[in-house]
Amino acid sequence: MSLTTDEVKQIAHLARLGIDEKDIDTYASDLSNMLKLMTQMGETNTDTIQPMAHPMDQAQRLRSDITEEINQREHFQSIAPQVEAGLYLVPKVLD
Repeated sequence: MSLTTDEVKQIAHLARLGIDEKDIDTYASDLSNMLKLMTQMGETNTDTIQPMAHPMDQAQRLRSDITEEINQREHFQSIAPQVEAGLYLVPKVLD
């Protein structure tokens, strides 16, 4: 797909980008080349390729999902200005 200078101007307008008139041909060429690459990549047969979570196929190091702190909810609610049914009450800010 090849972009025209008018299409590049329209894209720049929609993206609210200021482009010099002298650079429009360069942008049109660069964007057209990117679109050609994306088309070429889309046509590649990837049926036999397994999806990877990471391009280096590395394992994610995860920590154990265990609680390391004690539950201090009662303490924090005892010093809160207003609490009702286990919930913190805050002043209304919107009507």
